[in-house]
Amino acid sequence: MLDRAILEFGKSLRTRFAPATSGRPVPGEMLPETRLDESERRHAAALMRVNHVGEVCAQALYQGQSLSSGNPALREELDQAAREETEHLAWTEARISALGGRKSLLNPLWYLGALALGVAAGRLGDRWNLGFLAETERQVEAHLDDHLARLPAADEKSHAVLAQMRTDEVAHAETAVRLGAAELPVPVRAAMKAASRVMTTTAYYL
Repeated sequence: MLDRAILEFGKSLRTRFAPATSGRPVPGEMLPETRLDESERRHAAALMRVNHVGEVCAQALYQGQSLSSGNPALREELDQAAREETEHLAWTEARISALGGRKSLLNPLWYLGALALGVAAGRLGDRWNLGFLAETERQVEAHLDDHLARLPAADEKSHAVLAQMRTDEVAHAETAVRLGAAELPVPVRAAMKAASRVMTTTAYYL
């Protein structure tokens, strides 16, 4: 347990302070960078900042769930999901930089909150741990659909990034269900949606 805690602490430092890396090519990297007007550029950068915050939270959530889970097979699934979320971090960071934006000033707060939720979910047992993962990914999928509709149509590179992220998140949810995820109670799902709205609204500006 101590070794895992040390390992997860190292991951947390990399998530918060080190540039993320990707083993896969950045989606849309071969597309040309389209010229956007200033309002479109700021809007696209803010949306990608929100998506970056979502990936910071996903990293923390999976790290917390893995740390408190006693099931080695489940920990491996969570670690695999976390590795893909690290790639999403790299992709969103690249788009933020290309659009002249910045990452959220509140990333440490988002990270710590999601880590605590992940640890709590992991202590509830495998079915509820997986249920929390599945519901998180379903809500992220809906959030990405919204952003794909709101991005400037000309920003094809950001569209490509979010489309691939959506594909990955759907796969994570399907894996959780296949492994026996419990359906979370309606009040819990509603609370998660409310917390997500606070996070996304705040991160758009900060």
